Amino acid sequence: MAVELDTLHKVVTPENIDLQVECAGPVSRCLAYLIDLGIRALVMLVLGLLALFLDRVGVGLLMLGWFALDWFYPVLFEVLRDGQTPGKRALGLRVVHLDLSPIRWSASLVRNLLRTVDFLPGTYLLATLSMCMTRRFQRLGDLAAGSLVVYHTPLAPTAALPEVRAISAPLALDRDEARALVDFACRANTLSGARQRELAELLAPALPGTVDDPVRYWQGVGLGLMGET
Repeated sequence: MAVELDTLHKVVTPENIDLQVECAGPVSRCLAYLIDLGIRALVMLVLGLLALFLDRVGVGLLMLGWFALDWFYPVLFEVLRDGQTPGKRALGLRVVHLDLSPIRWSASLVRNLLRTVDFLPGTYLLATLSMCMTRRFQRLGDLAAGSLVVYHTPLAPTAALPEVRAISAPLALDRDEARALVDFACRANTLSGARQRELAELLAPALPGTVDDPVRYWQGVGLGLMGET
């Protein structure tokens, strides 16, 4: 029986917050690669022109430039530029770990060292087959590194967060409760004072007896769940 293709990758954080991203398919990844390839070719062209005037030193410079571009161009951009080479940035893509954390040096090195294997038999056939056969469109380098390429959607501007101290939750929360408190904190400056007090009163049974301002307290818990300090 055929397996239904799901391009969404979902992760639940330790704070019970749902995160999901859309995995990038072979076409968009190929276009991003072609853009990067064009940039690298342009750099090599400039180095080649310089090499014409530098004799043997120029040849060495050309070989060094080719080596650096071939092996370190993607790694440096992925680690230092939030998982995005210029090509990926142009297509709105980003490399991340499976838990959606930023790509690290070791993983980026692995996925790019194995690009040579993905390139076999000279047409990226293995990479294409691997992406078409995995749920998250991962090539062999991604599978070895525990990485994936996703569509990167910049966060929309949000309302200012309340100026309260982050507080640890006073009791265990399920996913829906945690999401509700985070939303309460994020919407603090868009709700009227009366509405904020009304919502805070719904949680009165769970409120510690020493709390004077329930609204600010639950906003602090929401910030704590978001990792704000």
